[in-house]
Amino acid sequence: MKTNKWIGFLLIIGSIGVFVPYAVLAMSFEYPDILRQNAGVVLTKFHEGGASLILTWWAFAILGIPLLVAYVLIGKQWKHLPFMSWVTTFGVISGVAQIFGLLRWVFVIPVIAQDYVMGNEVVKQSTVTSFKVVHQLGGVLLGEHIGQLFTIVWSVMVCVAILKSKLMPSWLSIFGIISSCIYLMAQAELFATVIPAFPVWEPAGFIGSTLWLVWLVMLGVGFLKLKVTQVTIL
Repeated sequence: MKTNKWIGFLLIIGSIGVFVPYAVLAMSFEYPDILRQNAGVVLTKFHEGGASLILTWWAFAILGIPLLVAYVLIGKQWKHLPFMSWVTTFGVISGVAQIFGLLRWVFVIPVIAQDYVMGNEVVKQSTVTSFKVVHQLGGVLLGEHIGQLFTIVWSVMVCVAILKSKLMPSWLSIFGIISSCIYLMAQAELFATVIPAFPVWEPAGFIGSTLWLVWLVMLGVGFLKLKVTQVTIL
């Protein structure tokens, strides 16, 4: 039972750890909408944010680590399910990819932003190009595409495991799958960065990620209520 309790606590703590800096960034940096703004606007606003903004991004990247531990523990608890080994791998990769993507705002973007604000026109042009490359590679490709896509795969397969085990309410799985589907729709915005005509539903990212965090908390509560050490298929 101790393992289930740990999973529950880690899911709840990790979810809160992600949500708090996310909310702070939404208020102080207009995140995530600002990510699609002109590079000069983003770099100038980021530079104005100073050390507190950098540390907020660091917190956003690091405070979700308890979720990775929970992913591994869930995989061990449900190891008798054939698909959980690769599902756990997907979950860990998703977290690591998003951490690396977010940390660009801590160790790379501050340097680019300072050069943009302090430099002449030639420097500004080169920093804009540098920012676009770093943003597309570390943010769009690694953090948002691979990270979020693998997160969705992990979430859906965990919902399947819950349905198979019947030890948690079926509505929890349904809620998780719906949240994941909405979250998946946010991928369209990533394709729109290279295919401008690609159809996009802008609220998908915010709604999907928010519902996903809510689902994680509820999943954590579900594990706290379990009284068995391992899920068995009924």
